[in-house]
Amino acid sequence: METSKFKLEWRALELCRGDRCLQSGLNGAVEAGQAIVLRGPNGCGKTTLLRALCGLTMAESGEILWQGTELHKCRSDYYQHVAYSGHISGLKQDLTTRENLRFAARMRGRHPNQNELLQGLGLQHCADLPVRSLSAGQRRRATLALTLGSGAELWVLDEPYTNLDKAGCAWLGRRLNDHLNMGGLLLMAVHQDSLIDASREIVHELPGAQP
Repeated sequence: METSKFKLEWRALELCRGDRCLQSGLNGAVEAGQAIVLRGPNGCGKTTLLRALCGLTMAESGEILWQGTELHKCRSDYYQHVAYSGHISGLKQDLTTRENLRFAARMRGRHPNQNELLQGLGLQHCADLPVRSLSAGQRRRATLALTLGSGAELWVLDEPYTNLDKAGCAWLGRRLNDHLNMGGLLLMAVHQDSLIDASREIVHELPGAQP
């Protein structure tokens, strides 16, 4: 399947946390070369929406479609094309960051430039330490490296610029735009400048969560 044909849609989503409704009536779509950038106050449901669109949590109502098919009917295919980087590490704690990258790449049949990823994210000096010995910020960046090296068409990123210095943010911005220029899809939640080319960025402003 050509990358240019990939499309993710969501219609009339309602998101809840416990008994509290965070958002309702959410609609959107992202396709090749586009970036959906979520903005809104803390607690409004940005992370919940990203996780729902990854199939990691269930929306209260509404539907999510991949290639026009409801997500629950095509999960196996969908998961081959999506990579998620969020607040919870997906790393194997007893492996080093470098070993985690190598393992993930082999699982997907990829051969990313590990040194470029490690240097760009400021991990080159701790790349050979077990993940369990890394700081929380280093683990976040290592999880981000897994996504950038995944080869997945759809990247889903929750606050990817957190814990990066100015040079790291600039490097990541270039990587994200390169991904879009090659026909990739991007969903991300940010508080600061997304560094995405304005011609490819679609901003979704989420209001504060309902009381």
